[in-house]
Amino acid sequence: MSYDRNTIPALLSPGLRLLPWETDTGKPCFLSTNSTPGTLARIADEIEADQLRDGTNVLKGAQAVLDDRKAGEYAVRLALRAATQCLGNVLRVADSRGARLPRLVESDDYDNRDQVDGTDDDGPQVPAEAFR
Repeated sequence: MSYDRNTIPALLSPGLRLLPWETDTGKPCFLSTNSTPGTLARIADEIEADQLRDGTNVLKGAQAVLDDRKAGEYAVRLALRAATQCLGNVLRVADSRGARLPRLVESDDYDNRDQVDGTDDDGPQVPAEAFR
C-alpha cells in the first residue's frame, strides 16, 4: 500500500474519516463519522495503533542498518522500502486524525487578540471549549 496525500480531496469534507486501508484497486477508503463510532471505527483505531507501533520498530531497524558499516546495498534497500511503507502509513494516520481535530478559531478572532490578552503569539490556537 502506498499513500499519496494529493489524492485525498475528501480530507476537507467534514464527517468523513480516512481509513488506514485502501480498496483492492488502490483507492482510499472513508467512513462516515456522523454517528456514534462503531465497530469499523474501532477496527480502524486498532490498525492505526498497529501501524504506528510498526513504524517505531521499522525506525529502529533502519537505524541499525544505517549504523552498520558492513550492511550491503540489499539490506539498505530493504530498510528503505520498509521505512517508506511505514512513513506512508504514518502520514495517512496523521492526515486522518488531523482531519478529525476541532476546527481552529477563525483568523478574524486573532485580530483583536493582542487587545484582549496582551499576547502576540501568531501560532494557531484551539478554543478551550474543544477540550471539554
